[in-house]
Amino acid sequence: MPSSPVPDFARALIGLVRSCRRVLLTGPKDVDGDSLGACLALATALERLSDAQVVVAADVGWRYRDLPRAGDCVPDAEVRGPFDLAVVLDGDRRRLSSDIAAVFASASHQAVIDHHRSTEGQGYDLALVDATSASTAELVHAVLAAWQVPLDADLACLLLTGVAYDTGGFRHTNTTPQTLRLVADLVEAGADYSPVVVRTASERRKAGLLLLGHTLHGASFHADDRVVVGVVRRAKLAEVGAEPGDLDFIVDQLLYVQGVDVAILAVERGTDAQPRVKLSLRSRGGTNVCAIAAALDPCGGGHQRAAGVVLEGQLDAVLAQRVLPMIQQALDSLPPAR
Repeated sequence: MPSSPVPDFARALIGLVRSCRRVLLTGPKDVDGDSLGACLALATALERLSDAQVVVAADVGWRYRDLPRAGDCVPDAEVRGPFDLAVVLDGDRRRLSSDIAAVFASASHQAVIDHHRSTEGQGYDLALVDATSASTAELVHAVLAAWQVPLDADLACLLLTGVAYDTGGFRHTNTTPQTLRLVADLVEAGADYSPVVVRTASERRKAGLLLLGHTLHGASFHADDRVVVGVVRRAKLAEVGAEPGDLDFIVDQLLYVQGVDVAILAVERGTDAQPRVKLSLRSRGGTNVCAIAAALDPCGGGHQRAAGVVLEGQLDAVLAQRVLPMIQQALDSLPPAR
């Protein structure tokens, strides 16, 4: 079904949940602050308003282990159905981990809450999709407001984590006046602003710092220095003992270079026999990297200025033969700068 307005969606969702025994909330593979914060905030509200057992599926990385209720999350591989309702937040069903995808599909009802431009509401019983929202956490806040759920410090912390992550600590252009007004409300409700934002959008482990330095040192420039590429090999990830979250925001460091229009972080995945590469794409404005990610693979997507995709193949060949030519073509099609 097409996306519903927030009041209609909120009314339909709580009505459905109150008829359910078990509800699954989940985000895409490689959970981030927005998907996890949104899931945990929604779970908290649903448990207050219904008798349903609410399960949050997530492999929680080091960055988020201190979040309220993070310890209640069930690792993807340990989730067992059946569920009466499954809701994916901050992505769509195409981005679910292989462990969760079958559980999600077998649920009696499916729903989506997302703000990515590449997500459509078709194929779900309920859908709330709004690409103008800075984060999925903003949408969850709107749903909670429709339910008249009062904010406490824990809920405010979870929502602030989501907003801070998807705005890059309020540096990205998706930060709107509405976003900042919401942040003020969250701080007023008890969210500890500086620790939450630093932990979510700035802090690194030693492994992450080593990866950042390695990536910046080896960065290459293309298309008359309008495109910068950073590469991280599997061997380097193993060498530094990388964990989920250690690669966060490295691509943004690549983007914020004078003259750069597009930044690419290419991370080697898979095995020698079955190589894959995960691409994080960022744009300073004119280049629609969401369209590029979707053209590279139907499961790719995101936002106009921030997108991602996983491709089969050897990293160097994927970059040289598929990705860089497509980005060059996109840059060539832009109108001349005035």
